[in-house]
Amino acid sequence: MFYEIVSVIVRGMSAPTEPRTPLSTASVRSAAPAVPAVPNDSSTPPGPGLGAAPLGGAAPRPRPALDWRLRFGALSLVWGFSFLLIKVGTDGYAPFQVTFGRLLFGTLVLAAAMAWKRERLPRGVRTWGHLAVAALLLNALPFSLFAYSELTIPSTLAGICNATSPLWGMALSMVALSEDRPTRRRVAGLGIGFLGVLTVLGAWQGFHGLDAAGTTMALLASLSYPIGWIYVRRTLAGSSHSNLSLTGAQLFLATAQLAVVTPLFTTMPTRFALVPLLAVIALGALGTGFAVLVQYGLVSEVGPTTAQMVTYFIPVIATAAGVAILGESLTWSTPVGAAVVLAGAALTQSRPKP
Repeated sequence: MFYEIVSVIVRGMSAPTEPRTPLSTASVRSAAPAVPAVPNDSSTPPGPGLGAAPLGGAAPRPRPALDWRLRFGALSLVWGFSFLLIKVGTDGYAPFQVTFGRLLFGTLVLAAAMAWKRERLPRGVRTWGHLAVAALLLNALPFSLFAYSELTIPSTLAGICNATSPLWGMALSMVALSEDRPTRRRVAGLGIGFLGVLTVLGAWQGFHGLDAAGTTMALLASLSYPIGWIYVRRTLAGSSHSNLSLTGAQLFLATAQLAVVTPLFTTMPTRFALVPLLAVIALGALGTGFAVLVQYGLVSEVGPTTAQMVTYFIPVIATAAGVAILGESLTWSTPVGAAVVLAGAALTQSRPKP
């Protein structure tokens, strides 16, 4: 949802002037640490974590025991169910508390992974400064906005709003990144995608029955991801630190930010509701920490182009989970509009055949 897709952050850490070239599994496995063989593609929304330029050393990576399709399916389910978990978490805790718990448990998972792989945190005041901004834009702010939005809107709508990140990303990259030139295909994709947004929101009915504040916060959360990604691409491109090291530092900083903010705007719960607490733990440990690690593995094995396809499954799973488990209502305009949004997002990321 976070979505954050991690593969785009890995792409963003590559040099901005690199040409767009197809990425195969073999090229990822043989990429030199200093010059990653990944294409630049600003149309994909960033994921919850932050990657570094190196995707692997000269030695081939061992083949994972679990087929990548199974891991892809697990990642889709985890990120798709994140919106349901946010909804359940806010039933017992304040939105900032849900976000803080999510970041805390996600950071613990990455800390364990770093300890297992004997990774060190990045060094340099400048790097940590940029990571602090990235932590705000890619984690602390969007996670909090989604949590607050789900106080007043269904998790299904939040999941669909999250799917607009590729549209925001493409629109912003055309302005902020010189290598992303507007084309007819991309402009058409943006137009179709935002037409889908209007369909989801029921614009022809004057947005009747829609909570404006909650929906706006969900859309702003989706907008925060590409803003953060563009910042990362401009400030941390070509970093020599590992993906895991930078991601762990970023989540640690986001957790620290929420540790300061949460006590200022919330009070300590008088009781700890079990089900919402379990939802927050699952949201952090699985939806943030575990998901980042799985996504890195997918990017390394099958490349970012295939790995980023998880984006299109998230709103479908979020909608199905919200309706089936939480009993949220669903009108015809929601799935139809969501399909149009995804079609537009796919069009902005497609390229004409040579």
